[in-house]
Amino acid sequence: MRVPRNLEVLKMGAISYLDALKLQEKLASNRKIHKIPDTLLSLQHPPTYTLGKRRTDHNLLIPESELKRIGAELHYTQRGGDITFHGPHQAILYPIISLRDIGLGARKYVENLESTMIELASLYGVKACPGKKCETGVWVGDRKIGAIGVRISYGITSHGLAFNIDPDLDYFKHIVPCGIADKEVTSLRRETDLVLPTEEVIQDQLISCFARQFGYSNLVWKDAASILSDNGETE
Repeated sequence: MRVPRNLEVLKMGAISYLDALKLQEKLASNRKIHKIPDTLLSLQHPPTYTLGKRRTDHNLLIPESELKRIGAELHYTQRGGDITFHGPHQAILYPIISLRDIGLGARKYVENLESTMIELASLYGVKACPGKKCETGVWVGDRKIGAIGVRISYGITSHGLAFNIDPDLDYFKHIVPCGIADKEVTSLRRETDLVLPTEEVIQDQLISCFARQFGYSNLVWKDAASILSDNGETE
């Protein structure tokens, strides 16, 4: 008989990229020493461009001095992947989980993240699929609807996925998204004929898809204040 697996879920709402990064680092350290169980952060960011550890600055198509004018920030990270955009109306999940405890390797972990977004898209009649070779993320035809960039350290994950509900797609015109040229970026709003529910409903559906794909049978919902008090302030 399979032992039920618990997943603590923290709904952060809108939070700056740096604050979310500090929280991830703290949670990952605590997960490594078994101080906390597997944890999932659900959130959105203000307009933010992030570069992975390969530092592919050439895929940012405007001068850094112009970012403030368009209301965006730029941050360098230790995740895998190329440049990407995070912003309002995009559902983001940052899993802080032990791959060793659930018996997954890195490739299967990424495939499960892809399947999480594919399942969500299917709820709205959108047929999404993993990218072709060297095309990360999740696609609807030749249009990218979801991005993946992960970090795995000592078997503990951080960073994660971003699914486009209805972001301002003009922000993607200033980058080569994930380093893949000549491809469009799309959104759930653009691809479905269905009337979308609130973004909170869609983010909760994404959480449920994640739990199913990874075999978590029990979700424990926690508020931001409790996590911050348990693990120390992010400042």
